[in-house]
Amino acid sequence: MYPAHWAQIHGSRPAAINAHSGDSISWQSLDERSNQVAHVLRRAGLKTGDHVALLMENHLDYFEIAWAAFRAGLYITCINRYLTAEEAAYIVEDSSAKAIISSGEIGVAGALLDRIPNCPLRLMSRGLRQGWESYEETIAKCPINPIADESMGDSMLYSSGTTGRPKGVKRPLTGRPVEAGVPNVDLINTYGFDRHSRYLSPAPLYHAAPFGFCMRASSYGGTVVMMERFDPLLSLQYIEQYKVTHSQWVPTMFIRMLKLEGCQRAQYDLSSHVCAIHAAAPCPISIKRQMIDWWGPILWEYYAGTERNGSTIINSQEWLAHPGSVGRAHSGVIHICDEAGRELTTGTEGLIYFEQPARPFEYHNSPSKTAEAMHSEHEHWTSLGDEGYLDEDGYLYLTDRRAFVIISGGVNIYPREIEDVLVIHPKVADVAVFGIPHHEFGEEVKAVVQPAQGVLPGPALAEELTNYARECLAGFKVPRSVDFIGELPRMPTGKLHKRVLQDAYRDKVHPIRGETPKA
Repeated sequence: MYPAHWAQIHGSRPAAINAHSGDSISWQSLDERSNQVAHVLRRAGLKTGDHVALLMENHLDYFEIAWAAFRAGLYITCINRYLTAEEAAYIVEDSSAKAIISSGEIGVAGALLDRIPNCPLRLMSRGLRQGWESYEETIAKCPINPIADESMGDSMLYSSGTTGRPKGVKRPLTGRPVEAGVPNVDLINTYGFDRHSRYLSPAPLYHAAPFGFCMRASSYGGTVVMMERFDPLLSLQYIEQYKVTHSQWVPTMFIRMLKLEGCQRAQYDLSSHVCAIHAAAPCPISIKRQMIDWWGPILWEYYAGTERNGSTIINSQEWLAHPGSVGRAHSGVIHICDEAGRELTTGTEGLIYFEQPARPFEYHNSPSKTAEAMHSEHEHWTSLGDEGYLDEDGYLYLTDRRAFVIISGGVNIYPREIEDVLVIHPKVADVAVFGIPHHEFGEEVKAVVQPAQGVLPGPALAEELTNYARECLAGFKVPRSVDFIGELPRMPTGKLHKRVLQDAYRDKVHPIRGETPKA
C-alpha cells in the first residue's frame, strides 16, 4: 500500500516520528506533501524512469521526498551526507539526476552546485544558499492531489565493490501501480510488519537497509520511529517510550549496547519489542548469543545486497541450531561455485551465486561490472562476490568478504577509492588498503605504503599521508593507521597479492604504526 491508502484508514496517526524531538508527520500530511513534491518534479520535466538525488541528514522531510519519487515512477538516489562535494557530485552526475534536494544542514551543499551542471532543479529545505531554491516555498505552490500518471518508482543506491568509483545498482521498474506498495515489499512480511507496527530506525537513512526497511514498514502502514543518530542508551529508551515492535541493526550497535552497565540495560521495558533484524556485517557468535540471552529469541538475520539478486533469512531458534549461519535461501536458489564456475558439493567453500528467473539488476553505466557479477554459463545466476558454503540442511555460511570490501560499523568502505587517492601522492610508490580487525567496529581501514625512492618511512610520513587523505575523502574512509613496506607483494602480472598482507594482520602480526609489516 502507499500513503493515500493509509491516509484514508488512519490519517491522523503518525507515519513517521523524530524520536529525539517528538515531531511527527501524519499519514494525511505525508500523502498531501508527497503529492506536492511529485508535482514539483513533474513540472521540472522529470518523467517516469528519471532520477532524483537526495542529500540530507535524518529528517522527517526524507519520507515525503522518498514517497514523492516513488509515486512519480522515479529512481531516487540517497547520498551519504558525509561525502565530500566532489564525491557527492560524482554520484549526482553519474546517476543523471535531473533534481537534487538537500538541506541547510549539509555543509558541502554550497560547494556542490558548480560540480553538477546537468542537474537543473536544486531545492534546499530548512535554509537557503546561493543557487538553491527554497524547498518549502516551491512545494507550497503545488496541489495536494496526486499527479495524473502515478506509477511505482524505485531506489538506485550506489555500491562499488573494489573497482574504483561507486556504481549505481539499477533494477528495472516494475510498472506496478502505486497501490501495490514499494518493490520487494512482500519479502519483508516475514518479520510480521502490519499497520500497528512501530519500527525503530537507528541508522542513517541514506544507507540501503535503513532506507529500504523504513519504506517497506511504511508501505505496510506502520509508524517509523527515526533516530537522528545512533546512541546505545537512547535506543533502549526509545523502544520503551514509543512502544517499538520492530527494529533493524548492525552488529556494532549490539556491541555498544552490550557495553552499557547492567543497571542501564535493565531500566527500560522492552516488552513491546518482538522483532530485531540485523545484517550488513558478520556478527560475532558470542555477541549474538548475548543479544538473544538479553532480548530473547526475537533476532532475525538476513544476507542480501542492494542488488536484490537473492537473500537468506534465519530466526533465533534456527541460528542457535546453526550458529554462525546467515540462513537458508528466502529469495532465489543458492549455488556455490569454484573459480571456473563449476558447482561445488555440500560443505565446500566457493563463490555464492543466486539464481533468479531473470537478471534482477545492472550496474548503472557499467556493463563490464554487470558482466563480472554474472555466471559465465548461466545468465540468471549472479554473485555479490562473497564466498561461503552450504551445510547439509541448506544453511549458508559466509567465509569471506566480497573482494576485500571493508565493513566498518556496518558501512561499506571501498579500498580502491582510497588507494587511488594515496597513490598519486609524490611520496608514495605503491599502496594497498584493506580492513583489519577492530574490537568494536568489526574492521578498520589500514593502508600499507611502499614509499617512493629516497623517501624515509616513519610516523611523520604516516601523519602526512593521513592528513592528505582527509583532504580528499570523507572522514570514515581515511585510514586509521599507515604502515610501510619495502615492496608490495605483486604477482608477475602486476596484480596485487593483497591477501598476503591481510592475512598477516588477521594472524595478529600487528606492526607498530609507521613500521614495516611482516608480510
